[in-house]
Amino acid sequence: MKRMPEIRPAEQGSKQRLRLWLRLLAVTRKIEAELRDRMRTEFDSTLPRFDVLAALSRHEQGLRMSALSGVLRVSNGNVTGIVDRLAEDGLVVRVPVAGDRRAMLVRMTAKGAEVFARQAAEHEMWIDTMLAELSPDEARSYAARLRTLAQKLDEKGIAQ
Repeated sequence: MKRMPEIRPAEQGSKQRLRLWLRLLAVTRKIEAELRDRMRTEFDSTLPRFDVLAALSRHEQGLRMSALSGVLRVSNGNVTGIVDRLAEDGLVVRVPVAGDRRAMLVRMTAKGAEVFARQAAEHEMWIDTMLAELSPDEARSYAARLRTLAQKLDEKGIAQ
């Protein structure tokens, strides 16, 4: 009979962390897929459009395209196409930056703020429903642990 190799405690920790990562990824993908579907069916929109509006909602003065890309952690090319479509729909405007002919600020319009407010309220309800199995204390605890983990990853220079 062939003996199985002995698993050392350090390897057990490694396997448990790998399982945790895979579960976090699976849950994130399920939730994101559901959000994408609901955003499409209920608002005829996309999650990236929602993300751009969410970023702009926190910056009333607007953001340069490069700053918007940085906030969203995507390329300028990705943001440009999304902003083009949002501008066509009257949800954002491009405003020239004084003293820099090449730079543009992107600002949300009143219509954009109205659309985003409706989407954000629904988005929050969708998340609340999907995570209803967690008590408020459990949700707060998970969020705090994940925030700590994110800070430690930032300190290590991982995917900033």
